[in-house]
Amino acid sequence: MKKLLSMSMVLILSITMLTGCSSSNSKEVKIGLIVSTLNNPFFVKLKEGAEAKAKELGYELMIMDSQNDPAKEVSNMEDMTSKGASIVLLNPVDSDAAIAAIQVANNLKTPVITLDRISNVGKVETHIASDNIAGGKLAGEYIVEKLGKEGNVVELEGIAGSSAARDRGEGFKQGINGSKLNVVSRQSADFDRTKGLTVMENILQGNKDIKAVFAQNDEMALGAQKALEDANMKDVIVVGFDATDDAVNAVEEGKLGATVAQQPDIIGSLGVETAVKLLNGEKVDEFIPVDLQLITKK
Repeated sequence: MKKLLSMSMVLILSITMLTGCSSSNSKEVKIGLIVSTLNNPFFVKLKEGAEAKAKELGYELMIMDSQNDPAKEVSNMEDMTSKGASIVLLNPVDSDAAIAAIQVANNLKTPVITLDRISNVGKVETHIASDNIAGGKLAGEYIVEKLGKEGNVVELEGIAGSSAARDRGEGFKQGINGSKLNVVSRQSADFDRTKGLTVMENILQGNKDIKAVFAQNDEMALGAQKALEDANMKDVIVVGFDATDDAVNAVEEGKLGATVAQQPDIIGSLGVETAVKLLNGEKVDEFIPVDLQLITKK
């Protein structure tokens, strides 16, 4: 009888130990998040969305900032994997240069999910983002509607090589296709507000007859708006992208014409949810889209 009781206890103990080793045990799993920059409200919201979901689900989330530097991104990936990240959410600085960081994870067989910006090379499990082409098209169509299909337009581009810059630019081209809008200048301002201001000031020196500006993110849009205001050109329509708090307020004040609303907090939240699914052996789609819309003055 004692022998049977002892065997039963061993069996119960074994089952308990196996259950404790399950991949769903959040206490033993670390999820990494590498953000291109935290000097941008959009990516701060993305981080906050991921943090909230990780806390809700009971997972540890390690966060690192690449400071818009591809070399720093590689270093961050090395740190993440050395600190035991079971899976990494990566918001790439540059869609081409991201291969170096992703290769680090691939070599260690650490799964990678990309957020907002794709990687053009390397193995990733899935990509979570808004449809940037559709968003750029929304912006273009809005400007065509407001200008009556004619007028000179400026486009401020994001970081060269990033999928967001490429796709938003492609969508904008589609949105103004068939109109007589003339893009008199198309220059990069690296998704940065200060650079948006400086680049717009330089453009205005040679182009005074501008009717609208499409900036591929809100930071550049707000910089461009300030340059136009300083030049006493307040009637120029400026459209941004991301619907950050500053941009939405500027739309309501009539300083910006519109901004394309992404949901960065949802992108971050879905990133963590999807990471957990993958860690638990579930299959996910290669692309997980997040809805967007055009925000205009109410």
